[in-house]
Amino acid sequence: IMKDTHLFVSGSCDSMSKLWDYREKKACVMTFPGHESDINSVDFFPDGNAFATASDDSTCRLFDIRAYRQVQRYANEKILCGITSVAFSRSGKHLFAGYDDYNCYVWDTITGVNTQQLAGHENRVSCLGVHPQGQALCTGSWDTLLRVWSV
Repeated sequence: IMKDTHLFVSGSCDSMSKLWDYREKKACVMTFPGHESDINSVDFFPDGNAFATASDDSTCRLFDIRAYRQVQRYANEKILCGITSVAFSRSGKHLFAGYDDYNCYVWDTITGVNTQQLAGHENRVSCLGVHPQGQALCTGSWDTLLRVWSV
C-alpha cells in the first residue's frame, strides 16, 4: 500500500504484478508483465510513481507507473536463486533484495549494478525492512536471526 494514497500493488504466482485502486469498481487498474516465475515481494518507490518486484526467476524489476512499463531489471548471471523480499532505501538510490542463497544484495536503482553483498545469514533471507529514517536495514532469515546493517 502506498502511504497516503488509494493505491496498492500486488505480485502473484502468475508472474504478473498488478496496480490496484480500491476506489474503483474494477479495482485492478494496471497489469505489469515481465517476470518468468512467481513474484514474492513488492515495494513502492519512495515517491510512489514506481515499484519494485522480487521473483523466483532470480530477478528484481522496477516498473514505472506513469510510463506503464518496466524501466530496470536487476540480475546477475552468478545469482541463480529465488528472491524472497525487496525494499527501497529511503532516498530510492538503492534496492535491497533478500535471496534464497542466504544473502541480501544491494542494487543501484538507476544503473542496475549490484553494489554490495550483505552476507552473514546461515539460511535463506526471508524478510527485510528499512528503518523509517533510512540509516539501517534489518534482514530476517530462516536461521532464526535478525541482522541489522548500517546503510
